[in-house]
Amino acid sequence: MLLGTWNLENLFRPGGPSGPTDKTAYEAKLAALAETVRALDPSLLGVQEVGDPAALADLAAMLDGDWHTAVSQHADDRGIRVGFLSRLDLEVLADVEAFPPKLRPVQGDDAGRQVGTTGRGLFAVRVVSRAMTLDAAVCHLKSKLLTYPGGRFQPCDEGERARVGAYALYRRTAEAATLRALADQLLGGDGTSRDVAVLGDLNDEAAAATTQILLGPPGSELGTPGYSRPDKGDATRLWNVAPLIPPERRFSRVNFGRRELIDHVLLSHRLTARVVADGEADTGLPDGTAVLDLPSVGADPQERRDAPGSDHAPVWIRFQP
Repeated sequence: MLLGTWNLENLFRPGGPSGPTDKTAYEAKLAALAETVRALDPSLLGVQEVGDPAALADLAAMLDGDWHTAVSQHADDRGIRVGFLSRLDLEVLADVEAFPPKLRPVQGDDAGRQVGTTGRGLFAVRVVSRAMTLDAAVCHLKSKLLTYPGGRFQPCDEGERARVGAYALYRRTAEAATLRALADQLLGGDGTSRDVAVLGDLNDEAAAATTQILLGPPGSELGTPGYSRPDKGDATRLWNVAPLIPPERRFSRVNFGRRELIDHVLLSHRLTARVVADGEADTGLPDGTAVLDLPSVGADPQERRDAPGSDHAPVWIRFQP
């Protein structure tokens, strides 16, 4: 069984303000995305940057066999949202945007606007096969690519850059805490016997403070001595599979020429044990070839609106149910 996450990069039908400008560019994008999904052959794929839900349905229609789609009802200001593409029936468990109780709104701009919701909904589903029941949440946390007042992608001065960067970090941190609250619901304090996954574009790397919020009790990460020592924290922890990815392939985006792993798969104790024992984790395609030939992206997400494929590589695991 292959489980993964992939940012599809502005999956809109043509004619809108963010997607491909014409039908030809749209069809080229769909064809490139479909080629990668066919190569992955996932049982469940969490996806980000779905603009039109109908566009995700168009992608599913290009694949062989029966595929199911489900998307969050909570999109951001650009109209993008998260969702799932699956060979298995999807049961929606949650579609969250409000910060959890006790977490106050954060400052969103120079005017002091208060933000108390995630930019894009946090979406959870259940899939059931003959061998297992899997609960999975997908997310797309606040980007590090900054937008300034008036839609600018460059600041007026370094003070503005620092402030807007801080506002983005406030929001991404609050979103990570909200996602952890959703993960707690899915785990139910019983991660040693429940198969639970958190997937998505976290817009930060594995060692970042926002990413670490999601893990739960510290001291047991993959690749550390604590992993092989069972303790009571195992019931509520999540494990990032990043250490299982070959080092030379441990990136999912190229930002200003720099490789970074910002798309992640996190698993409950029970599910992680299946991967460590019987599976594999990687980025790109599962055929042993090099990672996808990713472009280097800059500050303006509109620069690639007619580009085929995606500026992200999929991140995935394979395990035995």
